[in-house]
Amino acid sequence: MERTTLRRRALAAGTATVAVGALALAGLTGVASADPAGTTAPPVSADSLSPGLLAAMERDLGLDADDARSRIAGEYRAAAVAAGLEKSLGADFAGARVSGTKATLTVSTTDASQAARITGAGAKAEVVAHSLDRLEGVMDALDKSALRKAPKEVPVWYVDVEANRVVVNAASTAAGTAFLKAAGVDGGLVTVARSAEKPRTFADLRGGDAYYMNGSGRCSIGFSVKRGTQNGFATAGHCGRVGTTTNGFNQQAQGTFQGSTFPGRDYAWVATNANWTPRPTVNGYGRGDVTVAGSTASVVGASVCRSGSTTGWHCGTVQQLNTSVTYPEGTISGVTRTSVCAEPGDSGGSYISGNQAQGVTSGGSGNCSSGGTTYFQPLNPLLQAYGLTLVTSGTPTDPPTTPPTDPPTDPPGGTWAAGTAYAAGATVTYGGATYRCLQAHTAQPGWTPAAVPALWQRV
Repeated sequence: MERTTLRRRALAAGTATVAVGALALAGLTGVASADPAGTTAPPVSADSLSPGLLAAMERDLGLDADDARSRIAGEYRAAAVAAGLEKSLGADFAGARVSGTKATLTVSTTDASQAARITGAGAKAEVVAHSLDRLEGVMDALDKSALRKAPKEVPVWYVDVEANRVVVNAASTAAGTAFLKAAGVDGGLVTVARSAEKPRTFADLRGGDAYYMNGSGRCSIGFSVKRGTQNGFATAGHCGRVGTTTNGFNQQAQGTFQGSTFPGRDYAWVATNANWTPRPTVNGYGRGDVTVAGSTASVVGASVCRSGSTTGWHCGTVQQLNTSVTYPEGTISGVTRTSVCAEPGDSGGSYISGNQAQGVTSGGSGNCSSGGTTYFQPLNPLLQAYGLTLVTSGTPTDPPTTPPTDPPTDPPGGTWAAGTAYAAGATVTYGGATYRCLQAHTAQPGWTPAAVPALWQRV
């Protein structure tokens, strides 16, 4: 199924997909494994999160700085545990979500005999009727129907992992029912909900910095990226087409769109000229820039913050993954639905959880005065689509295993490179030897094949 494949490729491209039982998140959260003792490490250090992000979480989520650090630490751990359980549960996996200030993780399964595996990993187990693969099969059918003809008065549809159903938001029950009929899906797996939502893209006119397209119109930079030696940035596809030129926030010549997809998806990347240096930061708009350390994807319920050139910093929570939404320009799929607000000009800007890049602003409804719902294009599928590497701080903050304190004995050299996303089964050379990747991850300095046997096997 298309969505299942997309989800698994995203895990392979950038998340810390790890086997349960080898999930020590050093320096962040404690041991996320089958250890019933549930030992706890200190929360995220005070200087690892920006003051601007903490202030935005306090304003929008009602969390003081200590609670925000503790929650982010719990969410990091939950994301890794959920990824490991998704891999081990296979077809029985039915989704994951976090709740509460301590980011309590709940993992759903269709097989009651798997509950012990889930609780042994430190999560709450929930037995449900439908697997995530089955629900995403319904989403695939709806998406294909929408690509043929965008549904009228049906703005959004998504998998609600808590309800264990597909939800179709529609202006009327009749409109929702007509959409299901056109797609030929099993209505027994779907809830049609009345909604007055009218999503739109936010492209009317550093992550979060403004840029201008063809001398008119404004969007926001998502994250700094590289393609080989070429510098650039990730952003939203609806902001420009291939060949569209950009000027930076200072109106100086900046770059050109090299790849752009919209509708269907909403991602793009811009190659920049030599006057622009990529930095692993997101604009904090006067409150201190946020450093980007990786791109581990968060789960449903996790906190997430957005930086954009119109409204600066705003925070909320992840509501649903793999959502489909219809804009006036057409339908896009595979986006994440959030409670964060945004306004025109914020499009393409950064979504980040703690110091983990999540995606780029696509569109939504409402505004930052009355509140709203927004959608972001996840970053890892964007990076994979264009063969890009995320520019990070180079300091690993959530490795799936603690690297040894002694430096590796093998001499450097070979095809392995920090900042590269490796899928399980990939092979590299390092120090004169060949290694096979055991777990999908984005390589960081210090995670060399010789130093981290949990990630690499010498062959």
